[in-house]
Amino acid sequence: MFDDFLIRALAAGIGTALIAGPLGCFVLWRRMAYFGDTMSHSALLGVGLGFLAGFAPALGVTLVTVAIAALLILLQRSRALPVDTLLGILSHGALSIGLVVVSLMSGLRIDLMAYLFGDVLSVSRGELAALWAGGAVIIATLLLIWRPLLAVTVDEDLARAEGIKAGLVRGLFMLLIALTIALSMRIVGILLITSLLIIPAAAARQVARSPEVMAIGAAIVGVAAAVLGLNGSFLFDTPSGPSIVVVALGLFVLLSLVRMLKHLRPPGRAD
Repeated sequence: MFDDFLIRALAAGIGTALIAGPLGCFVLWRRMAYFGDTMSHSALLGVGLGFLAGFAPALGVTLVTVAIAALLILLQRSRALPVDTLLGILSHGALSIGLVVVSLMSGLRIDLMAYLFGDVLSVSRGELAALWAGGAVIIATLLLIWRPLLAVTVDEDLARAEGIKAGLVRGLFMLLIALTIALSMRIVGILLITSLLIIPAAAARQVARSPEVMAIGAAIVGVAAAVLGLNGSFLFDTPSGPSIVVVALGLFVLLSLVRMLKHLRPPGRAD
C-alpha cells in the first residue's frame, strides 16, 4: 500500500504534466523557450514578495510573472534592445532581486531549495486541490483559444486579417504560462519548470503528425516522466524535481532515436 504522501506526489506530478505538456507545444512553436526561463526565474521574486506582503507565494508568483510579461511587451515596442537581450536582463535581474529579498527576511525561515528545485513529496492536500482546480481552468482556457492561438502562431498578420485579436490571444497565453509556473513551482521547482514545458513537447514532436497529436503526446510524455521520475526518486533517494526532468530527457532521446532510425530505414522494394 502506498503512503499518502506518495499518492499526493504522484497526483501532483501527473497534474503538472497534463498542464505543461500542451502549453509547452506552443512555447516550442512560438520559440519562446527563453521567455519561459524568464518567467520561471522571476517566480522567486514573487515568492519573496508574497511572504513579505503576507499573502500566498503562488499569488505573488502570478502577480510578478504577469507584471514581467507586461513589462517585456512594453519594452519590445520601444525596440531599443533585441528581445534576447531584454529576456536576459529581466530573467537574471528578477532572479537576483528575488534572492536578495529572500535573504533580507531574516525573521522568516524559507526552504529555498524546495522552491528552486521542487519538493513534490511535501505537497499538501490543499496545494494538490489548487493544482488540479487551476489546471482545469488552464486547460479549459487553452482549448477555448486553441484555434486563434494556433493561427497567431502560424501567421500573425494573416490571423489579424481574419479578425483574430492577436494581442489578446498572446496576453491570455502568457497568463496561462504564469499560472502554470505559480501552480507547479512546488513540483519541479522554479529553475526546472521550463524543462517540463519544453522537453515533453520536444519529445512528442519527434513522432507527432499534427498539432493536436503533439499536444496529447506531450502530456503523455510528461505524465510518464512524472511517474517514472518519482518512482526513481523514491527508490534511489534522488531529488524529485531533477529526477522527473532526467526521465523526460531520456524519453526525448529515445523518441529522437526512433525518428532517426525511421528515416534511416531504406525504402522497401516494389514486387
